[in-house]
Amino acid sequence: MSRTPGQPALLQVEGLSVVFRSRAGAPVTAAEHVCLTVGTREAVGLVGGSGAGKSTVVRAVAGLVRPDAGRILLDGHDVWAGSARRRRALRRDLHLVFQDPYTSLPPTLPVAAIVAEPLVIHRLAGRERRRELAAAALEAVRLHPVGRYLPRYPHQLSGGERQRVALARALVTGPRLILADEPTQMLDAALRAELVDLLDELRTTRGLGVLHITHDLALAARSCSRLAVMAAGRVVEQGATGEVLAHPAHPATAALVAAAATLHPM
Repeated sequence: MSRTPGQPALLQVEGLSVVFRSRAGAPVTAAEHVCLTVGTREAVGLVGGSGAGKSTVVRAVAGLVRPDAGRILLDGHDVWAGSARRRRALRRDLHLVFQDPYTSLPPTLPVAAIVAEPLVIHRLAGRERRRELAAAALEAVRLHPVGRYLPRYPHQLSGGERQRVALARALVTGPRLILADEPTQMLDAALRAELVDLLDELRTTRGLGVLHITHDLALAARSCSRLAVMAAGRVVEQGATGEVLAHPAHPATAALVAAAATLHPM
């Protein structure tokens, strides 16, 4: 991580809590007092089983779910404070990559328009410049020749190509933080490795912070320097990846490690 002492982390989640309502109206706590950080050029894994609260946390960071308590700071600025215009401007610096490339891309738009969509939303460039930036983003995720992909539609792409288009869309505004919500779940093993390595390269070359949300400890071990383990809406353990995996201190972590070891000996 590239951060000098005393300098705030790129992302700081402080005491985040999110409470939903059941159909009967009863409160359901999806995240409770969650604290974590991500630094510039750092990849952090937010791991846990299904229902642990990982996706709720990342959606709150992305601005899709309003927290009931706590703060989310990007470069020291509260992403939920101030006017809608200010919040939208601040969120140019982060982008969420969803897990399912088959549902996250608009089926009626060509790749050029899909990748350029964040530029339209944030009013960052004219039509010609948007096309240039979209082409550059596709080049960055190694979809070339770029001219062959720009006019295509999602149904004309493989799953791996779709997820690269989703990543290109995330990169096109030049964000500082990527929120990767199980981005390899729908891909086979070879494509998962390729996408993780690509994200790692982009993190280094572009100075990105990356928050990986995953239940796959093999992926986290490959790409993340630190882990935060969630269970029942809480972060139950945090630390350096090697230490957490070698010496799990919480039963939830131990269960994840044991399950991963049966599939991917670490």
